[in-house]
Amino acid sequence: MMKAMRTMREDIRLIDLVIELIEARAPISSRNPDIDTLSAGKARLVVLNKADLADPSVTEEFVSCFSEQGTIAVPLDSRDSKNVRILQQSIEKACEKKLLQNRKKGILNRPLRAMVTGIPNVGKSTLINTLSGKASAKTGNKPGVTKGKQWIRLNKQVELLDTPGIMPPKFESQIVGERLAMLGSINDDIIEKRELALSLIRLYFERDRQAFFDRYGIETLSEAEAYTKELNVEKLSEEDLALFLVAKKRGALKKAGEPDLYRAAGLVLEDYRSGRLGRMTLDKKEELL
Repeated sequence: MMKAMRTMREDIRLIDLVIELIEARAPISSRNPDIDTLSAGKARLVVLNKADLADPSVTEEFVSCFSEQGTIAVPLDSRDSKNVRILQQSIEKACEKKLLQNRKKGILNRPLRAMVTGIPNVGKSTLINTLSGKASAKTGNKPGVTKGKQWIRLNKQVELLDTPGIMPPKFESQIVGERLAMLGSINDDIIEKRELALSLIRLYFERDRQAFFDRYGIETLSEAEAYTKELNVEKLSEEDLALFLVAKKRGALKKAGEPDLYRAAGLVLEDYRSGRLGRMTLDKKEELL
């Protein structure tokens, strides 16, 4: 990450616009505050990616908040080619001042140079591929797929520089790290899946319990109490009971028929990351203020 930061610091001299991709489900937690410092004096555009997986009303609140702070923000799904025109218009809007300066200097044919940046696994390469209409940048579902910088010519007006994901050297709070882990921006190999899934279930119970119940065909948690009693398990929290039921209803069982809670936790996390658990946004607008 330190190397990526040094590279960005060197490349920023060549850039007219910094496009920062953030996760629409975590518009605060998925931002790297160092990017603000490195981008000082440059035109800025914030893209709330994977907006199709976030709560649309909360996304609009965040877009308004960014606008009030003087930053152009646009929500989109980077996989959808229909968003190309929207993003190109947003780039031109963000660079109006630079374009005017170029015209005054008689510079008419030089394309705008934009840097695409953000934390790992937020969709930078996918966005570039969609914009260019071909697989110009490597993509993957694991953090850190993009290893080196790549220039991609989108059209006569814009060139994009893809950069490796830049994760903050430390998280401002445990909650930020936890939310990024829920989204898959932190490698699953270094987290405790069961505890993470329980935290996610707790959020659903606070905000949209029914969405969770509907996804797994749960009518009431009392059926879990009977199930765990059969297994001689001591009194559990609601989140634990729910995870037991997910294991039972999805067949995540060990050879002896006991629930495989690690597998069940993985199912819950994957369902959230893919949107199958519903469009819940982790961050709240008030945290941005």
